[in-house]
Amino acid sequence: MPFTYEYPRPALTVDCILFGFDGGELKILLIQRLKEPFQGQWALPGGFLDEADPTIEHAAKRELEEETGLTNVFMEQLYTFGDVGRDPRGRTVSVAYYALVKLDDYKVQAGDDAEHADWFSLSEMPPLAFDHDKIIRTAYERLKGKVRYQPIGFELLPRKFALSQLQSLYEAVLGHKLDKRNFRKKILKMNLLTEQTETQEHVPHRAARLYQFDKQRYEELIASGFNFEL
Repeated sequence: MPFTYEYPRPALTVDCILFGFDGGELKILLIQRLKEPFQGQWALPGGFLDEADPTIEHAAKRELEEETGLTNVFMEQLYTFGDVGRDPRGRTVSVAYYALVKLDDYKVQAGDDAEHADWFSLSEMPPLAFDHDKIIRTAYERLKGKVRYQPIGFELLPRKFALSQLQSLYEAVLGHKLDKRNFRKKILKMNLLTEQTETQEHVPHRAARLYQFDKQRYEELIASGFNFEL
């Protein structure tokens, strides 16, 4: 039955920011909108909160699956965006969530009201709908800050990786070159990596030793007061 409310009721939406790493560049997942407003423009996956959604996080995961086909993605709440005029349909507040994923672990497939879904280099994004450029900048700044004091970068790498891959990831996230000797010395001194017997395969240079992030060791160190800082 219809309802009449004494006070205005702005709409509530969710937006999903997914970062990936292809070994050289930081990527962002975008969808091409099938409907107005901004039909044909690229945007973040997302949509309106549904009455059936038990939580806002559930709405974010539902929209992500419907528009990109991705499931079982752990997302962290980023920020709430509610500036006047951010949505031409009326006053709309969006709760944004972000995640880091390995590109090889997920196959993207557009669906629902997304005509296409694809990964774009963070440095070469197309013009975006709504205020999604602002949302992505906010998420990127959060990522740059967090990667320095939590080992979240390992979520973007293969399970076994070379130190050069790890350094390339941090350079891509931080946006500047790192001194090779100092970076390796600092990261190895933390005792968070387990050296493997394997080396890199199919590389044009001398194959480097592979390492694996020891999550259990990290949790033990955190419990004893260890601070991860790069």
